[in-house]
Amino acid sequence: MSLDSKLFDHTILKADATKEQVVKICDEAKKYNFMSVCVNSYYTPLVAEELKDTDVKVCTVVGFPLGQMSTETKALETAYAVASGADEIDMVINVGALKDKSYLEVLADIRAVRAVCPGKTLKVIIETCLLTDEEKVKACELSVEAGADFVKTSTGFSTGGATVDDVALMRKTVGENVGVKASGGIRDTKTAEEMVKAGASRLGTSSTISIIGG
Repeated sequence: MSLDSKLFDHTILKADATKEQVVKICDEAKKYNFMSVCVNSYYTPLVAEELKDTDVKVCTVVGFPLGQMSTETKALETAYAVASGADEIDMVINVGALKDKSYLEVLADIRAVRAVCPGKTLKVIIETCLLTDEEKVKACELSVEAGADFVKTSTGFSTGGATVDDVALMRKTVGENVGVKASGGIRDTKTAEEMVKAGASRLGTSSTISIIGG
């Protein structure tokens, strides 16, 4: 199968990412016409500047990678990202609250972020590797209820990344009108293709160039 370049969020989220490395990622995204460049909020203004006058989106992670900061903190980080030029927000849920079955808190957390990024694409990272199948379904349902545009498998910074089974379960849960982003551990073309076949409509990876090259 052919993988469209617009499937990809070209990603650099490591703690030691330098300005030079981020600019390089932006240059690659422009060259290959990827959907977005995904960075931590500190680099949002730089990426917005590097990508201006292109159709490559600025994607910022929020509450990353643990998700257990306060809702107010997540909302503030989101507002900063939007003001700095972010087109898309990838937020991490409070996994502990979900596992405690504090569903109203999880819902309020996502809604607070949704409220400060109107008109922007919101992806909700549920960190599948830490959840049971029942919890994955509930996380997806809460994300949709809160107004998310996508559910996303993983941060890539926990105990595991995207799996075909998780992507299929998430797609089955959210239906066809909400996106599913697979991320974490997608490093080759075969894996990327498997994720798309399972229902992923977006892929997050730092191995984008080698995947596109086959």
